Amino acid sequence: MLAGVNRDRRVRRGLRAVAAWIRSAPGTYIWLLILFFTTVALHHMSPDFEQDFLRQRSTNIHELSQNPVRVLITSAMWIDGGHWLPYAVLYTVFHAPAERWLGTLRWLAVCVAAHVLATLISELALLKAIHDGIAPHSAVNTLDIGVSYALAGVMAVLTYHITAPWRYVYLAVLLALYTVPLVTGRTFTDFGHFLAVLIGLGCYPLVRGRGKAWNPKETLTAVWVNVRA
Repeated sequence: MLAGVNRDRRVRRGLRAVAAWIRSAPGTYIWLLILFFTTVALHHMSPDFEQDFLRQRSTNIHELSQNPVRVLITSAMWIDGGHWLPYAVLYTVFHAPAERWLGTLRWLAVCVAAHVLATLISELALLKAIHDGIAPHSAVNTLDIGVSYALAGVMAVLTYHITAPWRYVYLAVLLALYTVPLVTGRTFTDFGHFLAVLIGLGCYPLVRGRGKAWNPKETLTAVWVNVRA
């Protein structure tokens, strides 16, 4: 009986901790909730209708020339591929800590800067490639939706939330993660992701005075002490 009561208490404490974490990053989890509903909606569409539907909400050259503000917003509300759970993990690991650290408005500023600037610059690069005959004219309708540019920008700005020397290890891994596809794939989306990382790193003025940086060594030490206790 006592074991069952203790287990129930641990479960309640765990649920309260999860609820507190979600409340501390409202922007992250509202966005994630929107992505959940839009992903469910995609699963109820036929493949042909889905492609046409997403293309109208895509930040491709054609849609940007017609409805730039609308597609820049709507493109960040859909996931191409229909797998929501990996994004739930990524948002919890990167977006939520960034929002808790920077505050919702500064976190949102990083997201918007990375998403909008990386999209516009990469699409301009694609437009030049089309004009130069490097890319086909049909590329003006290329499907380009998703939240990955904002995620890359937030991952980059988190560099400043980590103490040295761990900061440089994290930055090296991050740059490798986005540079290798750029060198090997050379697509406009690879270019956009790399740009988003640079934009996130360029958001340094937003992180000044945002509290003590995170020391992974202290966290690991605390976990080790709790495990041994």
